[in-house]
Amino acid sequence: MKILVINSGSSSVKYKLIDTTSGNTMAEGGVEKIGLPDGFLKYKRNDGSKAILELGKTDHQGSIKAILNMLTDPNEGCINSYAEIDAVGHRVVHGAEKFTESVLITDEVKDMIRQCYDLAPLHNPANMTGIEAITALMPDVPQVGVFDTAFHQTMPAKSFMYALPYKFYKEDGVRRYGFHGTSHRYVSQRVCEFLGVDIKTQRIITCHVGNGGSITAVEFGKSVDTSMGLTPTEGLMMGTRVGDVDPGALTFLMLKHNLTAEQLQKIINKESGMLGIAGKSDMREIESAVNAGDEIAKLGLDMYEQRITKYIGAYAAEMGGVDIIVFTGGVGENQTGLRANVCAPLAFMGVEIDAEANKVRGEETVISTPASKVKVCVIPTDEELMIARDTEAIVSKK
Repeated sequence: MKILVINSGSSSVKYKLIDTTSGNTMAEGGVEKIGLPDGFLKYKRNDGSKAILELGKTDHQGSIKAILNMLTDPNEGCINSYAEIDAVGHRVVHGAEKFTESVLITDEVKDMIRQCYDLAPLHNPANMTGIEAITALMPDVPQVGVFDTAFHQTMPAKSFMYALPYKFYKEDGVRRYGFHGTSHRYVSQRVCEFLGVDIKTQRIITCHVGNGGSITAVEFGKSVDTSMGLTPTEGLMMGTRVGDVDPGALTFLMLKHNLTAEQLQKIINKESGMLGIAGKSDMREIESAVNAGDEIAKLGLDMYEQRITKYIGAYAAEMGGVDIIVFTGGVGENQTGLRANVCAPLAFMGVEIDAEANKVRGEETVISTPASKVKVCVIPTDEELMIARDTEAIVSKK
């Protein structure tokens, strides 16, 4: 099947056209600056080079129409008509407790996604614009929703509940949901295929580390705990998100500086993390600053790495051990020094990194030594392929 994967954000739409028979990506790119006068479509040509098409001011439906036109362009495209697209798979950020797996999108499903708007006000409405745009442009093509939160619905209550008054869970749905679920599901399955082991026998800790980051304990194929919570703000220190913080510190700041909820939300989501400590959020810039002797950048990097190590240790204890540790995401796949520093304190668990093997960037590989009691691997994530596979499986059942 030819599956179009759509990731619709508030001001961008990313896409991949994937042939699930071969697993090959036929086309990819995205529209950026939606709603602004300088909107553009960035795409990869058939020869692998990148190109940009200026669009001007456009909305989500216009953006997706531009994507479809590019896919069918006589010179730049890879298909002859929309009819060659068998189905469309959408990334949907929040499914709350309503969705435990990917689903065929119906009017009822759309209503349920809308019911999650208050839990993901920045993401779910944007995801829905992508669904509605495809509905308008290709009304007969089946669509599938793949939820970031679905993989984590196997967590036991002791992992997902907060120690807040129980009524806030029953009435408002306040609990840990977790995110990056499609990535954690993909890499936990893929690393077992790569190593030739049965996922149902393995205790795996998956580290999706990028500008946003989360860690998941995957026990025998199921998520049993994860670092992000009700929102993607909890857990690791991230590029601009604060991660774990004393909630009393937040109320202290609100009262001391007379902050509104909106102002505090902006601080913890967009002005904290590496940006808040070191003044920059790009890990390559951070590493350059550290190498140049910037002590504040070094403090930020030390904090960033320490929190990853802490979660790995906690989840190893929670599962009674760990067989595989996986690094993925933009930082996890490419920052060799970070992987080494994160794993060094784990020597007491028998983790031993091979310095030479760890020099790899963005490739599937084992970076632990043969003597290491825990396999440590780099597995580049492919959420779009996971979405395409789910979409094919669901559409095939129709």
